[in-house]
Amino acid sequence: MLIRLILLFTVVPLVELSLLLRIGEWLGVGPTLGLVLGTGFLGAWLARREGVRAWTAVHEQLGKGEMPGRELLDAVLVLLAGVVLITPGILTDLAGFTLMSSPGRDWVAKRVRRRLEASVHTTVLGGGAPGAGTSSGPAETGSGRVIEL
Repeated sequence: MLIRLILLFTVVPLVELSLLLRIGEWLGVGPTLGLVLGTGFLGAWLARREGVRAWTAVHEQLGKGEMPGRELLDAVLVLLAGVVLITPGILTDLAGFTLMSSPGRDWVAKRVRRRLEASVHTTVLGGGAPGAGTSSGPAETGSGRVIEL
């Protein structure tokens, strides 16, 4: 995990800088700055619009007395997209616009859900947590509830 963070905060900015310099050579300084500022403002506007939609969906689920699982994940992904979009760069803009779109969020949400399920499965059924059982049936939690996987 530490290696991924180091790569994220060193390699990605270097690649972004390189891309912006190349685009600056190709388009010129003014259009490149316009591109960076334009995507930043567009990203902030989209984040606000999509964030309000996602937050409204969370409140609707809570109003029904249901836990807003997917809606909450959408809200977090929209927030992440907004942060990434206001960061100058081409790759970050592509990632941000992807997360801002519903199909992009669906794609990421499936992967996040799959990882979380695998993590829970490993922890509950053994192999992930010290002292965890190795049965393949239902697992009993400390509160006496049974989790079917």
